[in-house]
Amino acid sequence: MSHECSRPKWFEAPASKEWFDSKLELRTTLLDITRRHFLGRCGVGVGAVALHELLARDAAAAFKPQLDPTHPMHPRQPPLPAKAKRVIYLFMAGGPSQLELFEDKPKLRELNGQPPPPSLLAGKRFAFLKGNEKLLGTIRKFDRHGQCGMSISEMFPHHRAIVDDVCWLRGVTTDVFNHGPAKLFMNTGFQAPGRPAFGAWTTYGLGSESDNLPGFVVLQSGPRGPRAGAALWSSGFLPTSFQGVPFRGKGDPILHLRSPDGTTREGEREFYDTVAALNRSRLAATGDPEILTRLNAYEIAFRMQTSAPELMETAKETPETLALYGVQPGESSFGANCLLARRLIERGVRFVQLYHTNWDSHGGPGENLNADFEKVCREVDRPAAALVLDLKRRGLLEDTLVVWGGEFGRTPMGENRATAGRDHHVDAFTMWVAGAGVKPGFIHGETDELGFGVTAGKVHVHDLQATLLHLLGFDHEALTYRFQGRDFRLTDVHGKIVEQILA
Repeated sequence: MSHECSRPKWFEAPASKEWFDSKLELRTTLLDITRRHFLGRCGVGVGAVALHELLARDAAAAFKPQLDPTHPMHPRQPPLPAKAKRVIYLFMAGGPSQLELFEDKPKLRELNGQPPPPSLLAGKRFAFLKGNEKLLGTIRKFDRHGQCGMSISEMFPHHRAIVDDVCWLRGVTTDVFNHGPAKLFMNTGFQAPGRPAFGAWTTYGLGSESDNLPGFVVLQSGPRGPRAGAALWSSGFLPTSFQGVPFRGKGDPILHLRSPDGTTREGEREFYDTVAALNRSRLAATGDPEILTRLNAYEIAFRMQTSAPELMETAKETPETLALYGVQPGESSFGANCLLARRLIERGVRFVQLYHTNWDSHGGPGENLNADFEKVCREVDRPAAALVLDLKRRGLLEDTLVVWGGEFGRTPMGENRATAGRDHHVDAFTMWVAGAGVKPGFIHGETDELGFGVTAGKVHVHDLQATLLHLLGFDHEALTYRFQGRDFRLTDVHGKIVEQILA
């Protein structure tokens, strides 16, 4: 893509890349010496030969992107054929209730107020349930829509327009039942902070097609930020160039992006070049790769001073588009963020993640399944559907993945609170995926008559991660990064591709 100014000479100087190449060559040589030394000590027995073969196989299987340290976001081709070029992830923070939105369970309504079968709860753990709660049937009305006949409740009327454009995953499961760890698990493959986010893995493997914006952008809406915070879009042990960059929904996307009064572009260019020269001097002395991250951050910030204001000018969209998303220019909302997400990927951003709160419907003030739930549904329903329709009519859905879902679902049992609510549920919940490489209008997975467990089409979090990486052109077992003596990946040591949902 074109950009406002040419890259300065210091930014393309080959010295630092040669320095990194020499260190990589030295590391490879040392590894080879270590292997040969080990084989020599062990002789040529079966065990030694087997070890050598395993090491060689691991080395061949691992995919190590060839990063240009002076331009780590340079776009790269994935090692496998890819259907998707970019991702928009709509994260419903708090755990939306599938039983109020997508899972019509007449038997649950019939048994409303009765205790669940003891066998159902045997060996199960919950965040708040004490064991004396009763089954809770929904008061929401459901109908089937589209050629696929997907069950949609009255809470999501605009989703009826996209039932045949998305792939419905009704048997998603996870391992973690508390918000922060569960969000980390869904985003990073592990329930504790310190691992790279899905968006960071994506930009590590593919880079970005935008010269003027970050490759991984995070947008937030709702009454508060998601639990676990910045760890959800962290680069973990990957270079920090790949971490998510939070944007604001209106005004300047990043605080202090505008130049102080009285400055000129030429003067700022001179300032950045001077700072860069000092950083490169320090790089030569220490070899610290994070200095290159700092160099790249300064450069992208300089370019964003002209690209970001244009990005935020949503008022230039047609009245029909603004009405489709249900947004007013200048007002921040989930809808405005959905529109902004489309504008970001049009400008080459690789991964955009939207977090919207609050879906934590326990019951009680601000979190009941009545007025509070209706409010959050209204905030999300139209814009999420509009994004799919807008991408489709622009031809962008063909190579863009759109993901919708939370960190877990909600229990068929209600909580003992003043108003209706449900606890966190890890054994069955619903998500949807649209776009590049997935079957549109396809329903995958079923749950039992109470909506408690998956009876067919189970998709674990790691399976979903493996499948999304596959659509982006990666073997999830091969996209790795060595840290503290071992290779890490998004799916840890788990995950299988859900072949049934692939187009």
